[in-house]
Amino acid sequence: MSWGTELWALEDYEYWLCGTTLDTWSVPGQFIQDQFDNLEKHTQWGIDVLEKYIKFVKERTEIEISYAKQLRNLSKKYQPKKNSKEEEEYKYTSCKAFLATLNEMNDYAGQHEVVSENMTSQITAELTRFVQELKQERKSHFHDGRKAQQNIETFWKQLEASKRRFERDCKEADRAQQYFEKMDADINVTKADVEKARQQAQTRHQMAEDSKGEYSSILQKFNHEQREHYHTHIPNIFQKIQEMEERRIVRIGECMKTYAEVDRQVIPIIGKCLDGITKAAESIDQKNDSQLVIEAFKSGFEPPGDIDFEDFTQPMKRTVSESSLSNSRWDGKSEPKPGSKSKGKLWPFIKKNKITLNTQVWNLIEGGGPEDFSNLPPEQRRKKLQQKVDELNKDIQKEMDQRDALTKMKDVYIKNPQMGDAASVDHKLAELGQNMEKLRLEAQKFEGWLAEVEGRLPVRTEQTRRQSGMYDTQNTSAVSNCAQDRESSPDGSYTEEQSQESEMKVPVTEFDDEFDDEEPLPTIGTCKALYTFEGQNEGTISVTEGEMLYVIEEDKGDGWTRIRRNEDEEGYVPTSYVEVYLDKNAKGAMTYI
Repeated sequence: MSWGTELWALEDYEYWLCGTTLDTWSVPGQFIQDQFDNLEKHTQWGIDVLEKYIKFVKERTEIEISYAKQLRNLSKKYQPKKNSKEEEEYKYTSCKAFLATLNEMNDYAGQHEVVSENMTSQITAELTRFVQELKQERKSHFHDGRKAQQNIETFWKQLEASKRRFERDCKEADRAQQYFEKMDADINVTKADVEKARQQAQTRHQMAEDSKGEYSSILQKFNHEQREHYHTHIPNIFQKIQEMEERRIVRIGECMKTYAEVDRQVIPIIGKCLDGITKAAESIDQKNDSQLVIEAFKSGFEPPGDIDFEDFTQPMKRTVSESSLSNSRWDGKSEPKPGSKSKGKLWPFIKKNKITLNTQVWNLIEGGGPEDFSNLPPEQRRKKLQQKVDELNKDIQKEMDQRDALTKMKDVYIKNPQMGDAASVDHKLAELGQNMEKLRLEAQKFEGWLAEVEGRLPVRTEQTRRQSGMYDTQNTSAVSNCAQDRESSPDGSYTEEQSQESEMKVPVTEFDDEFDDEEPLPTIGTCKALYTFEGQNEGTISVTEGEMLYVIEEDKGDGWTRIRRNEDEEGYVPTSYVEVYLDKNAKGAMTYI
């Protein structure tokens, strides 16, 4: 089927061309003009359909972009914040699964962005360009049609003019002939007038013959042009318009297929995202999460023993240390010896005294506790120390990276002095070197504490240990009166049981006796200083790294070891700062495991 033949009935045209007069020519001419108008409206409607589809796809891409943005914002909203408590919670499998779900949703949103981008590039952009080309082509075809119509109308006007002129000349020739015959029949008319009328008639007849010839020639040209117009020009133009319209229809069909294909291409990836969410859900392990709770809150302490019965029926004057619950508990097995310096541990559910509260207040003022985290249970302390070591190592690595970058910059300046002064970098390099040295010393200190907790050092130490500055707020009398009653509780604070009788006088304790002994204590072993310690507080002694000294009293559980350099110099140092070698034959010596 062709619009060039089907939209114009040739049999009707042939019938009109052979059996009608020129007066009826306007009927087929108007018919052709009407067909042009119909095709012009139809092709404009087709372009409107394309533009409507383009608008539809654009709105779809906007929806996809908006949906992807909302999904990304949702995923970002529930992501754990860095360096926050939420980040620590994501060690549990259920939280890890939720984090995996958030990541998969982020990838899921990315696929919607891919859909939007592909639809924009493969459909919207292509169709927009095609519509512009289609409009130009349509304009050209209808311009050619109008030009052909104007051309045939011009020939038609020429034909009409020649026909009227031929008709007019024929009528005038007929009147001139009638006038001549009338003059020739009238006997009263002179011969000259008759001759004049005869010549006038002949002239009019000649003009009529000329008009006839011109009319015949123009008619032949018109018929030829008309056949070309209706059999060639107009069918070709209609055929081109038909091909243009069919290309439009094919293109919109291809775009609809592309529309479906773009969605189909992301389905496998979306399926993988959903499979990832399913896999994350299946990876949740309730037993593992329960074990993580144990590791997170494990204290390392053993349950307390039974509390011994205290007989108050015997008249006795009880001191603060004798009435202490911590002195009365010896694992529920045997009573402590009167001269023993060992202390029991005060458990969290036992009421703390004033010294405990004061220590907690001091910890809050000084930054939340001792630097070595000795206020924490063993397991928690180990984790904190490990975390601190990791942080320091990261800081050291950052400083090293900066140093390497500055070193390269200095080399560049040396090779190309016009780029900068190499000496200007030296100050910064020196500063970085100092910072790195400080960080290394700090890391070594924490690694020593960590090694102590993990049992890598040969000396057995307790989970709690004071810093040397812990005594800055205490005077000498407080040390003498309270040293024996200080206990290491699970949270690292030192406790003391107050006497229930306010008028009772506190006796001199063994700690005082240790300082008041006139005869020097015998040595029970030797020790080697692992670190330098500045003994700035009363009762302590300064040591340097690598120095060998004598041990005269081992650690009693408070984190301090009593040593002697010579007969005149002795004092306490932190147990973690020395490596102790006890003499097994010495009296009172203990073997550390």
